[in-house]
Amino acid sequence: MIDPKVLRSDPDRVRRSQALRGDSVELVDELLAADELRRSSIASYEQLRAEQKSIGKDVARAQGDEKAQLLARTKQLAADVKQLQADADAAGGRFDELMKQVGNLVIDGVPEGGEDDGVVVETVGTPRDFAAEGFEPKDHLELGELHGAIDMERGAKISGSRFYVLTGIGAQLEIALLNLAMSKAAEWGFTPMIPPALVRPSAMEGTGFLGQAAQDVYHLPADDLYLVGTSEVALAAYHSDEILEADTLPRRYVAYSPCFRREAGSHGKDTRGIFRVHWFDKVEMFVHCDPADAEEWHQKLLGYEKDFLTALEVPFQVLDVASGDLGLSAARKYDCYAWLPTQNRYREVTSTSNCTEFQARRLGIRARFDDGVRPVATLNGTLCAMTRIIIMLLENHQQADGSIHVPEALRPFLGGREALVP
Repeated sequence: MIDPKVLRSDPDRVRRSQALRGDSVELVDELLAADELRRSSIASYEQLRAEQKSIGKDVARAQGDEKAQLLARTKQLAADVKQLQADADAAGGRFDELMKQVGNLVIDGVPEGGEDDGVVVETVGTPRDFAAEGFEPKDHLELGELHGAIDMERGAKISGSRFYVLTGIGAQLEIALLNLAMSKAAEWGFTPMIPPALVRPSAMEGTGFLGQAAQDVYHLPADDLYLVGTSEVALAAYHSDEILEADTLPRRYVAYSPCFRREAGSHGKDTRGIFRVHWFDKVEMFVHCDPADAEEWHQKLLGYEKDFLTALEVPFQVLDVASGDLGLSAARKYDCYAWLPTQNRYREVTSTSNCTEFQARRLGIRARFDDGVRPVATLNGTLCAMTRIIIMLLENHQQADGSIHVPEALRPFLGGREALVP
């Protein structure tokens, strides 16, 4: 959540951020009123509680009618204190409820607008001209079936629509990508992790996935656990309710995990193949750092994503995501869109977000700095979303005879093969 001090000292900044997100500006006024009520309720409670403590000492010394009057007052005070405590608790609960609805403060310079208003800041590589090469490119599903790599029919038989089975070289490709991603991340100083894919509500809420994104989350009511849509959730919650030492920052983690998403709002979108599915595996980077270093780390995470896509010899663009498409926790986000030949456009494959102190405040993650104990910053970055990267490899590296060129960086993890032959 945002810093309550900013809400009180500069509410217009919060209003501007809400407007940029396309969210309720009126919520800020509700919050200010709730904060005033909360603080006045606490003050009233504390004042009466102090009187209650003081009169207790007087009762012990009093006698006769005076004592009877003091006892009557004590009884009334006890009832009043109990009511004021309940009022203060209710006001505090209302304030917390409203605070959880406010998005992170958008960083200055983020493009304004919605989903279609992101700004392309860089283009890397040049899409192939298949017409000049004399053949029409096949889509990833046709190539996957040709190579015995993807089985949609049996995936649907096992689990329903938007499920799949990676078979043969498809499974080997995922394992190769996993090894390449993990080896690169280790070189960059990240600690490898394999966290749980089931998390408590506090972890899901703390990272901001039970607000706007709640419709895409799978919940297991019998256990009150959630299936993660990204290992960002577990990696953020890893240090929840902890105080870290400043000299141990940044904490850098890279995790491999399954990810589960309902894709509730995607009816009719990308129904063919494995681009938009209910389950996929992903390698995710995560950083806990000094807030002063957050923007620098955001650029580093973006650089690692670009390095990975470049190593796979896939053309891509970097998009500075618009304010209305950031999601609750991100103050700024960059997406990488890789070229998809059969759709003749770039499609999203990675994302990196600077969540500043937003998630850390919700999760109670702090560090002991020279100027005191205060929240850290958290950042996340997708290194490899397996299904989408497999799509890009198949389509961008296909040859006229149906074989698939293997990028040099991936060859050591595929037995040295330079091409996949159907």
